[in-house]
Amino acid sequence: MPDRNRRVLLARRPAGIPQPDDFAIDAVPVPEPGPGEVLVRNLYLSVDPAQRGWASAEANYSQPVPLGSPMRALAVGVAVRSNSPEVAEGEFLYGWFGWQDYAAVPVSAIFRRCAEAVPLSAHAGLLGLNGLTAHLGLTALGRPRPGDTVLVSTAAGAVGSLVGQIARNLGCRAVGLTGDDAKVARCREAYGYAAAWNYRTDDWAASLAREAPEGVNVYFDNVGGPILDAALRRMAVGGRVVQCGTASVASWAEVPTGPRVEREILTRRLVWSGFVVLDHKDRFEEAIAALAGWYGQGRLVLDEDVSEGIEAAPGAIAALYRGENRGKRLIFVG
Repeated sequence: MPDRNRRVLLARRPAGIPQPDDFAIDAVPVPEPGPGEVLVRNLYLSVDPAQRGWASAEANYSQPVPLGSPMRALAVGVAVRSNSPEVAEGEFLYGWFGWQDYAAVPVSAIFRRCAEAVPLSAHAGLLGLNGLTAHLGLTALGRPRPGDTVLVSTAAGAVGSLVGQIARNLGCRAVGLTGDDAKVARCREAYGYAAAWNYRTDDWAASLAREAPEGVNVYFDNVGGPILDAALRRMAVGGRVVQCGTASVASWAEVPTGPRVEREILTRRLVWSGFVVLDHKDRFEEAIAALAGWYGQGRLVLDEDVSEGIEAAPGAIAALYRGENRGKRLIFVG
């Protein structure tokens, strides 16, 4: 185990998507856990689209990461010292441990214990923020019914790939949009999408009209922007839009403008809901049980894209937004 704590610090506020130069890596003594705290040795650091908002000063649902502090991140680690009767040394944990080797944290920073029979890394994706977002965003806000057509943007991403599979497991027909041909093939061959298109090269709106002539019942949107504008015009009457992300919008410093959508919402009687997973803590265990059950039955495919070494962290968010990941992006530092 390292005798120093390497940390990835937020060195400056990013202008839009965080770039490698927005971070710095230092090394300090391993922290001592205080009364009631736990010293966690991180093993897998999570890379998530939400970190863009956590790093920036743009309006968001959480306070920005203080400059000079370790980058806010979820991670899977092991308790190496515990000053709390609630946590045993040797327990594997998933929580708000940051981009660093070690974190001395209160018990409140622990998101959950890693107890289910899945690979350890899966607790940061399938049973972590991504899986919970996919399951609860779709079921709580999308309210899919058997036979519904569910459209998913970033359909091969860490969240989108699970949304499509969950929709299929609930008796729906999933169709997806992604950014390259290899991901299109993965959507069809591994995730069970009935159809998928490359939004960069395909006339996907025309293909969607042929594939879903009665319209889309649920649109799980991770990108916003022009894709959302076009998708709204393919919604069925009474359709539900789950707004989970806005990855296609480079910056919110100046609010972008686009086509007016009020008439689409009115005439199609749409329900358009914003989703933040932390609003749904009361349903976490229900979602985790469903996801772990489907995984154990072979009804969910889990793809992971794992880099090694903490040096990979500064450029990881930018790479995620460029669409370079193949599955859930993780950094192994164990």
